[in-house]
Amino acid sequence: MTTHQREHYWHQQLTHWVDSGLSGAAFCKQHALSYHQFTYWRRKRLDAEATPGHPTAPAGFARVAALAPSQRPGAAELTLTLPNGITITGLHTDNVVLGALLRQL
Repeated sequence: MTTHQREHYWHQQLTHWVDSGLSGAAFCKQHALSYHQFTYWRRKRLDAEATPGHPTAPAGFARVAALAPSQRPGAAELTLTLPNGITITGLHTDNVVLGALLRQL
């Protein structure tokens, strides 16, 4: 397979992955793809799509702001979105698990 063919193949796989709504690991398992290759090509695609004025955000700390009580969508429920696109919802501020989760990140 030529480099161009490989790039085209992974571009198609990444497009199918985005459309699938699955996590990267689940998509790779379902389609018998190497997760390491998948992450390599995903990063390569993100780097290529970044424009000079808008580079890809580096990994690091995220800014967090609390909503006013009238804006909160439930009983102090939080949603955590990671840089790789994974979203964790239903976290509660009084939950011990939230502290443990944040320490691991």
